Amino acid sequence: MDILYLLIPLSAVLVLAILGVFAWALHGGQFDDLEHQGAQILDGASAPLDNHQAGHAAAAEQSPRRERTTTTTEDP
Repeated sequence: MDILYLLIPLSAVLVLAILGVFAWALHGGQFDDLEHQGAQILDGASAPLDNHQAGHAAAAEQSPRRERTTTTTEDP
């Protein structure tokens, strides 16, 4: 019975944490335009989805590509 004094406050803190994360996602715009994001995935366009990915894509295009070479060893 004494464990309830620990479990009830812990569950209340957990519920408040879950609600806080949900409110943070709502405020951050996570659920704003669901239809457009779903259609964007199906389009198959190579455009980056956000600015963070755009920076990596630009850096990847500017870096020189390494050609994969195969070396074979021949017996003399």
